[in-house]
Amino acid sequence: MVQVFFDTTVLVAASERSHPHHARALPALRRVVAGQDTGFVSAHSIAETYAALTRLPVQPRIHPSEAARIITENIVPYCTVVPLTHEEYLQALTVVRDAGIPGAKIYDALLLACATKCAAERIYTFNLSDFRQLATPDQLSKVMAP
Repeated sequence: MVQVFFDTTVLVAASERSHPHHARALPALRRVVAGQDTGFVSAHSIAETYAALTRLPVQPRIHPSEAARIITENIVPYCTVVPLTHEEYLQALTVVRDAGIPGAKIYDALLLACATKCAAERIYTFNLSDFRQLATPDQLSKVMAP
């Protein structure tokens, strides 16, 4: 059994059949649902997945109640939700500050902090370049697409 941390990009892809990465993401989530792997998500990814699902350019649009159902029935019951303390938020801020990295990459730093906190053996993302830029040497080999 492998400890798997899911980035929001993988959760969204696994949740929407028309997503270009659906066929790669869904089997990884299904392994967790089947008890073959242990899944983890960040607390932030719950909100981010909702936001992404309700804004996907699909027809028909995913209704807010459907997005919430997807998260509460298909993700949260099977994955441990990893919260960060305010100290851990500040540590992630220090990482991006010291590297001179601006903008939304702070969210990737937060996700990597969650992956470290849960001792993930694999960090699944479709945002490989940003995650690899921020990953510690120990995390680098763990960052991969499903």
